[in-house]
Amino acid sequence: MTTATGAMTAAVLRTARTVRSDSVPPPEPEPGAVLVRIEGCGVCASSLPVWEGRAWFDYPLEPGAPGHEGWGVVERVGAGVEAPAPGERVALLSYRAFAEYDVAPADRCVPLPRELDGLPVPLEAFGCAVNVLRRADVRAGMTVAVVGLGFLGRTVAALAARAGARIVPVRRGERPSERFERVIECAGTQEALDVASAIVATRGRLVLAGFHQDGLRTVDLQSWNWCGIDVANAHERDAAVVVEAMRDAAALLAAGELELPRLVTHRFPLARLDDAFEAARTRPPGFVKAWVEP
Repeated sequence: MTTATGAMTAAVLRTARTVRSDSVPPPEPEPGAVLVRIEGCGVCASSLPVWEGRAWFDYPLEPGAPGHEGWGVVERVGAGVEAPAPGERVALLSYRAFAEYDVAPADRCVPLPRELDGLPVPLEAFGCAVNVLRRADVRAGMTVAVVGLGFLGRTVAALAARAGARIVPVRRGERPSERFERVIECAGTQEALDVASAIVATRGRLVLAGFHQDGLRTVDLQSWNWCGIDVANAHERDAAVVVEAMRDAAALLAAGELELPRLVTHRFPLARLDDAFEAARTRPPGFVKAWVEP
C-alpha cells in the first residue's frame, strides 16, 4: 500500500528508451519491511533489453523499476522490525530503486560498513559476482578464463585472482588457442557463449554468468559431450543466498579487496536515467558501471 499524503519522484520506463520522472505516492513499509531513502542505484547491464525494448516486455513499468541495485538510509520501519534501525545506511534487495524511496523486507537489507560512507555501493551487483565465483568452484592454482570484461567480468576476475587463480581475460573478438579448467562467461551474448564453449578444457567447467534474455541460444552440444564438461548456471534465485553474498561483498569492499572507485565509474542524476542506460550500452572510454542518484 502507499501513504495517503506526500509524493516522491520515481523514474518510469514508459516505453522503449523513454524514461520519464513522475511524482508518485511513496511506498509505506508493511510489517516486517523498511522504507529506505534511496541515495543511489546501480544500472545493471541485465536491464538493457527492457530499456532498449523487446516484444515480450509490457510497458509502462512500475515506478522505480527495474532498479535493483539500490542503497540508502533507513527512513522508517514497519511493525515488528528491530533491525535495521532508522538512520542506518543499507543496501537493499528490491526492484524499484530508481526512485527517491523504496521498500524491502528487513531481512533483505544489508548494513553498509562505515568504511563505505560517502561512496556509491550497488551491493547487489557485487553480491552477484560473489555468487558466480562460488558456483564456479575456483581454487588456488587454477587457470580461469573470463569471457566478457564489463563490470561483472572484471569483478569476477578480481575475486578469482584473490582466490589464487591465474586469470586470462577474453575480450570481444578474441579466442585463445589454449583451453582452461574454468571458463566464466560474463557477457550474455551468443558470441561470448560460442567462445566460452570452445575454450573449456576436457572435464572442465563452463560457468554461465552473463544474462541471456534476448532470445534463444544455440550450443555446441557435441563439443560439450565430447569434452565431458560441467555447465553451471550462476544466476541465483534464492533471496537468502543473494543477501548472504551481499554481506560478504560488503566486507570485501570495506577491506579494500575490491576497488570500488575503479568499478563504479559514471554518475548520473535520476532524471538522466536514459543517458545512464545509453552509457551502459555504448561503454564510453573509462566506463565500467553507471549509477543514478535521486
